[in-house]
Amino acid sequence: MGRRQMKSLLLRLRAELGPVGMAAICALAAAAAFFVLVLQPLEERSHAVQARLPARADAQPAGGEKVQSVYQYLKKPEETTDWLAKLYAIGSATGVQLSSATYRTQAAAAGPLERTEIVLPLSGSYGQMRDFLKRSLAEIPVLSLDQVSLKRENRRDGTLQAEVRLTLHRVKS
Repeated sequence: MGRRQMKSLLLRLRAELGPVGMAAICALAAAAAFFVLVLQPLEERSHAVQARLPARADAQPAGGEKVQSVYQYLKKPEETTDWLAKLYAIGSATGVQLSSATYRTQAAAAGPLERTEIVLPLSGSYGQMRDFLKRSLAEIPVLSLDQVSLKRENRRDGTLQAEVRLTLHRVKS
């Protein structure tokens, strides 16, 4: 087929299909190009990555072992009251003034974990509060810091008021 015949055929096709038909052909051509240039290489890469991953059955026991090691780490002989006393002692040692704390224990619906949420109002200098939090998290391994709210009554005053939210994570006994 010569060049002239090809041009004639394309012009006749364009006239018969109209603008909507030509747009549809262009859309099909774009979709085919997208499939060949983008989707096929991504699919090949996905298969290569999945071939390198261990089988799912092999991965399951390792995950279970990790969960058991976390439970073992959180299983401590101390009771919640022991941890609260330790928290108070750390506050006294760092010079932070502790007001009365409120705490609430929540057991997880499923599983052996128990959480005790503690809301602790304190006052002291920024350095004292930082030392208090640093020591608390280092000396109480089952403690996590959830939120700290700081407030200063007077700009010139070095004393801060804070509300600290902490959580004790324990395995139910």
